[in-house]
Amino acid sequence: MQHYTFDCIYLQIDMDTIEVSNLNRQFLFRQSHVGQSKAKVARDAVLRFRPHISITPYHANVKDSDFNVNFFKQFNVVLNGLDNLDARRHVNRLCLAAEVPLVESGTTGFLGQVTVHVKGKTECYECQPKPAPKTYPVCTITSTPSKFVHCIVWAKDLLFAKLFGDKNQENDLNVRSNDSCSSSENKNNVFERSDDEDWEQYGRRIYDHVFGYNIELALSDEETWKNRTKPRPMYSRDVLPDKMTQQNGNADKTDDLSPASAMASLGLKNPQDIWCLMENTRVFLEALKLFFTSRKKEIGNLSFDKDDQLAVEFVTAAANIRAASFNIPLHSLFEAKGIAGNIVHAVATTNAIVAGLIVIEAIKVLKKDGCYRMTYCLEHPSKKMLLMPVEPFEPNKSCCVCSQTPLSLEINTHRSKLRDFVEKIVKAKLGMNSPLIMCGLALLYEVGDDLEKDMIENYTANLEKVLSELPSPVTGGTMLTVEDLQQEFTCNIYIKHREEFDEEKEPDEMVLSGWTQAPPEKKDDKTSIGNGASTSKSLPTEPMYAQKDTEVKEISDGTASPGKKRKLPEFSEGCTLDQSNDADETMNHKKIQKLDDDDDDLVMLDHWGKDTCKKQRSQ
Repeated sequence: MQHYTFDCIYLQIDMDTIEVSNLNRQFLFRQSHVGQSKAKVARDAVLRFRPHISITPYHANVKDSDFNVNFFKQFNVVLNGLDNLDARRHVNRLCLAAEVPLVESGTTGFLGQVTVHVKGKTECYECQPKPAPKTYPVCTITSTPSKFVHCIVWAKDLLFAKLFGDKNQENDLNVRSNDSCSSSENKNNVFERSDDEDWEQYGRRIYDHVFGYNIELALSDEETWKNRTKPRPMYSRDVLPDKMTQQNGNADKTDDLSPASAMASLGLKNPQDIWCLMENTRVFLEALKLFFTSRKKEIGNLSFDKDDQLAVEFVTAAANIRAASFNIPLHSLFEAKGIAGNIVHAVATTNAIVAGLIVIEAIKVLKKDGCYRMTYCLEHPSKKMLLMPVEPFEPNKSCCVCSQTPLSLEINTHRSKLRDFVEKIVKAKLGMNSPLIMCGLALLYEVGDDLEKDMIENYTANLEKVLSELPSPVTGGTMLTVEDLQQEFTCNIYIKHREEFDEEKEPDEMVLSGWTQAPPEKKDDKTSIGNGASTSKSLPTEPMYAQKDTEVKEISDGTASPGKKRKLPEFSEGCTLDQSNDADETMNHKKIQKLDDDDDDLVMLDHWGKDTCKKQRSQ
């Protein structure tokens, strides 16, 4: 068997540092590496058993301007293991612009996949629409939560942000009610600590306001609770008597060099234990105190981070207290962290399998044999197979990224501001980082370091104007051109004015369409699959996340894109693969979608072996 090596230049881009939770799902990091750069430690580990190769690590964000199209043009192939959709889109567009093949990958639990994307030959990463993250109406989060994930979203996006984030950001923690009374006598200052308050008094006041008064306010709307179980107001004095609070902070004190932790202060050691209401209350008060005493300089600039232990403790406790009020089962910190961080915990074996598949496909790309496979790791064997190889699909002619097909946007042009369009569509949906927006020849918005002061002021003023009142009005029938110069990506968006939207299904009051999927394969094109045999295109290139126990992975019907999903059909011994259109009949009776790894790595290979080196393109 011929032996192939990557022995000239190898680059790795990773902005993460090693966490303790990383140690159980990979083979390069050790306990002594915690806190160090993943990219640099990985380089050192690999060089110990392959000392002759050249590896250049970058402890940086792949979206930094240094990693532009010219940078990508140096390489023979890019290997992707990023942990979020935005970064994956960014790399996909840079690879398309640089005409460099991309090997994508992802794992979640026992599931995983490796896909190959070659410009003009296979579909790009964005040829098929990616399911949008699950969103929830504000009224459900603030007024009528029915699932633990609703309580997590409330604790993370509302309460945590209000207490520790940007004070100027709009944030309504008052439970919606038809009652006209205010949330408190001093509603504007309820989250501000007065000079004569100690931390326990302040913590209890916040507790009583959000878990007591706000719940009573919600109960005043009797119509809401006719067919629902009424919540129970929680007051700190009823859960934690004054004498019990004195126990806070006395157990297992951490030294000054250790990160602040409410669990450590209170002697709570097992993150998989489910705390009782009293324990959650103590963690809530202790975490609040630690934030304002040990991390005072960060207050006002904090946002929730799943790797921030104190933040996870606070959000877990707050979510559990709210869950108890609304008769929702409590969860452990381990479970709450998974929901809050959209985490399905990784398995080292799956990661190792996917890593091997990445290398196999990279060798095929470098040999230019064209026999690529998109391979899916299954949780349960099917026809005695855990790995399912699939031939890549051709580029989708309706893709707005690689085929530059125009999109359409339904929006109320008399109500929505340009800022809404930029934040919710251009950045959130299209994944652009440095957008430029034009209406005909008029430039409506642009970002960049080289802009004049008056231009910046002009574009900032435009952000606060509704679309129909811009210098070049955007109304029904307008065609907008949106461009990201860093990604070398341009798309046209046709505007359709629409008056009303469904608050439950369309909370953003915008509907972007145009990502229609490729036509389904003909049924007579199917072929049977044997271990190692050729596969047909009847299997999907767009699997969906397996639904786990955490509701955060739910995919609602309201987020489905036009066209039917291609899926992994269920089949048994001796039968052939067939593409079914039944949306409920999926592999192992589960929904599967593109998997995002919990790790964040980008690897680029240049000069493969001794005889396959490609001349570097001039930058």
